[in-house]
Amino acid sequence: MTTTPGRLSIDAELQIDHVRRIEENEVTVAVRCIRGPVRLSARFRHIRGMPTPIDLGLTGILFCGHPVDELDPVCTALVILRGTGTLPPTPGSTVRSGQIIQGSNPSVRPTRTDAPPTRRA
Repeated sequence: MTTTPGRLSIDAELQIDHVRRIEENEVTVAVRCIRGPVRLSARFRHIRGMPTPIDLGLTGILFCGHPVDELDPVCTALVILRGTGTLPPTPGSTVRSGQIIQGSNPSVRPTRTDAPPTRRA
């Protein structure tokens, strides 16, 4: 876990590959986990190298087409993020390909309500 002075501790990082779907306050993106594992309900508050704060909650992870509760480092998946900072990937927008979003995992491991036994990617 990394702690930056004046910032929250960071134990979850996802690198955006591409945006799949955009809605008003939700975005579905293909990502690669670069620090984790990243668990459901993780909160992303910062884009590495950008001064603009974001507030995105991780509400879904699809690994190889299957919902999972967490994503391990180096794995890729589709994730659903909800909150502010989910603007379309255009010049000047917040979330774009290649960027790394940084945040923290929940202190308690949440599980999906429709979940069979916990699965990891």
